[in-house]
Amino acid sequence: MDIKTKQNKTKKKEECVEEDKRAKSLRYSILDGTFSSMMVGFGESFFSAFAVFLKASNIQLGLLGSLPQALGSLLQLLSNKLIKLFNSRKRLICISVLLEALMYIPIALVFFFRTFRVYHLILFVCIYWIFGTIYSSAWNSWMGDLVNVDERGSYFGKRNKISGLGLFFSFLLGGFILQRFSDGDIKQYIGFAIIFGLAFISRIISLIYLTKKHEPRYELIEKAQFSFIDFLKQARFRNYGLFVIYLCIMNFAVFLSGPFFTAYMFYDLHFTYLTFTIVSVTALIVKFLTMPVWGKLIDKYGTKRILSLSGYLMPFVPLLWVFSAEVWYLILIQVYSGFIWAGFEISSFNFIFDTTTKQKRMICVAYYNVLNGIGVFLGAMIGSIIVRYNQLFWSKYFLVFILSFVLRYISSIIFIPKLKEVRNVEKISSGRLLLKLITTMPTIGIMHNIIIFKKNRKIWIKQKKIKINLEKK
Repeated sequence: MDIKTKQNKTKKKEECVEEDKRAKSLRYSILDGTFSSMMVGFGESFFSAFAVFLKASNIQLGLLGSLPQALGSLLQLLSNKLIKLFNSRKRLICISVLLEALMYIPIALVFFFRTFRVYHLILFVCIYWIFGTIYSSAWNSWMGDLVNVDERGSYFGKRNKISGLGLFFSFLLGGFILQRFSDGDIKQYIGFAIIFGLAFISRIISLIYLTKKHEPRYELIEKAQFSFIDFLKQARFRNYGLFVIYLCIMNFAVFLSGPFFTAYMFYDLHFTYLTFTIVSVTALIVKFLTMPVWGKLIDKYGTKRILSLSGYLMPFVPLLWVFSAEVWYLILIQVYSGFIWAGFEISSFNFIFDTTTKQKRMICVAYYNVLNGIGVFLGAMIGSIIVRYNQLFWSKYFLVFILSFVLRYISSIIFIPKLKEVRNVEKISSGRLLLKLITTMPTIGIMHNIIIFKKNRKIWIKQKKIKINLEKK
């Protein structure tokens, strides 16, 4: 056997080992994402409800809903320096996740701070978000190396579906716990303490799976780096830059109303914790059922087509909240919201991967998060001021709902036509795509799960029979 043949065999063996590590890591990533989503379901999803329990004002709710995210995003400018400091994306992410989980302890204890407890809540949630977002660009870079280009839509659709299932059940259980402990301030606080404790445990389990994931070799290439100012100057001339501008304006419009839906349900509609949970969780269950379908359509028809369809339909969500306060009506809105947001979120996520190179992805994501954080903060603060002084409607929240719709729609009309599809994909009109979605979405998620369960059950029974026969022999 010559040296070249030996080298080829060694290379193939290394490639097989690397592929095995990659496959295992993708499975661990799904488990990590599921328990991470459970942390959000038990904890983060109830931060606004906790603030309402602590008698927060609308300005304080606006701060809680935007300042933490803005600070976390701004600090992502330090991503490259942190990677150099820790000498590993994985190490940076795991340490940040641990610190993020630990922040649930002081968050749960702010109830005892009395006079300034809402501001202490905002402070600790800010620190929580800083630890929770500072690794975002490193995580995107890591996952970009693990997931093959042609599988991104399907993989992230599957991952988001399973993670969404964890989020759904944890959020539902969290609401049930709060409802059971809803008599009196002390009992309500105990309810919040329990769900925040479950959030902490969920994130620790998530961290365990994170540590099992393989990190492909990564080198920080100095030539591939560019300044934030250079990024801003070139943004309007580049596909990714236009996409970033679009999302930042869109998120400004989203957070103009976003922090106040919880306040509207508790302060104006006087919902119980259970009703609030049912209305809120509806969007989640629809989202996780439809994510895999959106993902497959992205692989086939491209991110631009899905982004276009969802980007023109998503702006109507806040406007629909104005027309009725009936619970059944709000549940129907949430069905629509979960369906459309599933498409918008997964297409936006995949567009980032499509329009950035491996070497530049981390810094591109960091710059996007910085601008997005600023947009989120400004949107929530302006929304808070409008809510405080608005006297036009019976509910002071309606004006921000309407303005949010207008700005969302304008941003989609202006920017979506300017974006370009990067991959070679099959062509389809928006009308045909929408028809395909409508005819398959309501049943495909449930039917797929039933079929897979039946197939797995048959295989399991067959394997068990073979094992019994072998033991008899």
